[in-house]
Amino acid sequence: MDDTGRVSSNGTPWWRGAVIYQIYPRSFADSNGDGIGDLRGIIGRLDHVVDLGVDALWLSPIYPSPLHDFGYDITDYTDVAPEFGSVADLDALVDACHARGLRLLLDLVPCHTSIDHPWFVEARSGPRSAKRDWYIWADPRPGGRPPTNWMSAFGGPAWTLDPASGQYYLHSFYPEQPDLNWRNPAVAEAMHAAMRFWLDRGVDGFRVDAIAHAIKDDRLRDNPVAGAGRSVFGVDPSGHERLWNVERPEVHDVIRGMRRVAAEYPDRVLIGEVYTPTELLAGFLGHDRDDEFPLAFNFELLHTPWRADALRLAIERSEALTPTTTNPTYALSNHDQVRHATRFGTDAVRLAALVLLTLRGTITLYAGEEIGQTDAPALTGPAHDRAGRDAQRTPMQWDATPRGGFTTGQPWLPLTDPQRRNVAEQGADPTSVLSLYRRLIALRRSIPALHHGEQRSRLDLPGELLGFIRSADGERLLTVGNLGATFASFTLGGPAAVVAATDPRREGTSVDGAVALAPNEGLLLRLPD
Repeated sequence: MDDTGRVSSNGTPWWRGAVIYQIYPRSFADSNGDGIGDLRGIIGRLDHVVDLGVDALWLSPIYPSPLHDFGYDITDYTDVAPEFGSVADLDALVDACHARGLRLLLDLVPCHTSIDHPWFVEARSGPRSAKRDWYIWADPRPGGRPPTNWMSAFGGPAWTLDPASGQYYLHSFYPEQPDLNWRNPAVAEAMHAAMRFWLDRGVDGFRVDAIAHAIKDDRLRDNPVAGAGRSVFGVDPSGHERLWNVERPEVHDVIRGMRRVAAEYPDRVLIGEVYTPTELLAGFLGHDRDDEFPLAFNFELLHTPWRADALRLAIERSEALTPTTTNPTYALSNHDQVRHATRFGTDAVRLAALVLLTLRGTITLYAGEEIGQTDAPALTGPAHDRAGRDAQRTPMQWDATPRGGFTTGQPWLPLTDPQRRNVAEQGADPTSVLSLYRRLIALRRSIPALHHGEQRSRLDLPGELLGFIRSADGERLLTVGNLGATFASFTLGGPAAVVAATDPRREGTSVDGAVALAPNEGLLLRLPD
């Protein structure tokens, strides 16, 4: 490790065992009172991130966008949206992060642009446009029907008719997000240039959005009806297997090209967003410097119920199926999913933190989870996000004031409950959820067994007890938690020190013999030799 205590690139990549903190920029901190979070606001709150102890920030898109998909429909890959600031502000954020020992990752959205992007405007000008082949166009089928039966991820056909030319264009998501044609080398060159623009400015890597959609079948074949129990790539809203428009074999060549660009810069990382079963995720993970992703998000925990058997299986699958050249990744919340404090219940947030932050691998936290922030229970007024994700994107709660310290103006989304959950009060309370996160991340950095040690489930635990052992350099630590609704107990073969606990009163004590845990209680124990 380096002198900040964070993961060093000496010997092993910095991201192995790291904790990454995801920020949804509109909702983190507003510096100018317009009610929208911005880059200067993030700079002003970096001390909180440093105190939390994470290794890197990941920003959801900060590029210019008409916001049909709230930033994932981009009109310029090498600029900053005015509501967030400027490229100079991004440079200042990079410098501020690096001065504090933090790394900064941006979102890269390579599979589609905005319908208003100059590339698509030119492509749409006519079939002979120089950029026509930068996107995917096809003639109607008889009767004017779409070229294939492919469905968009948000429902409805994946094709929209362009009346001026009489052809359809393809969009895997909203019609305002036309798909790029990665079979055209000019598209790859343009996206690689955008990557270099930010890497040259010191950005430490990218989270690569929805990469499985980069390549489609060049013969435009219809997807078959999904067979019972045989779906591999998922079933679309019409009941068809997504066979020909997602995860085509050539997508791996797209990733390899991106990896070669990242490899031109030392210590940079690409993290793939690949919504695919854990069994298939390994195929997207590289085995040398220029071969596919160093890391890819495993989303299984985001969809796993709060039950010991379900979580144990998800963890064991990740351990068994992740190549040894990388490490597993885990997250419980993000900007697209219901926050886990809402899914599991607020009584479970301490135990969820204990489990998550003692797992082997790279961990991603979503801003607000460190204070137990929940989804907004009921939002009034017009919806911002068409897919219904406003509730998990409400602003960060910095203090107990009505606007939560997020803004001096009218927040773009109402805050959830700043009077009950906020950084200022929890930061001063050693028994708070935030203080538990800080302790666990500090332990993860300082204890080799937690940072990079091996992991093995303890399978002899009864009922709703979940446990696993981390070990390195002769030291063994046991994470054990009770996910059930009643007291549960397990047996130790000798005295064990309580290193961390969901109940801070138990920290620094020891246990032996039969150990009882209340519902949603957990311990991190240093086991005897």
